[in-house]
Amino acid sequence: MEPVNILDARNNLSRLIAQAIEGEDVVICNRGKPVVRLVPVESTENKSTGAALAKWFELNPPTGISLEELNERIREAREGWE
Repeated sequence: MEPVNILDARNNLSRLIAQAIEGEDVVICNRGKPVVRLVPVESTENKSTGAALAKWFELNPPTGISLEELNERIREAREGWE
């Protein structure tokens, strides 16, 4: 994408943001000199959800303990939280 001056960037900010999110190179210039590049922010969401953890435990069961015993220990630990 061709560089955009500050006034055009101000008037078309939503469009420029959408283009940056889609991976386009968006450069904003001040008096013809590049000063800013718009880039998308990486997601900071925690991918370690309860469902993901449960799936991991299904695929990687703890050794030396049954699933029922593990569930009982978790229940007992949760009771102590209250």
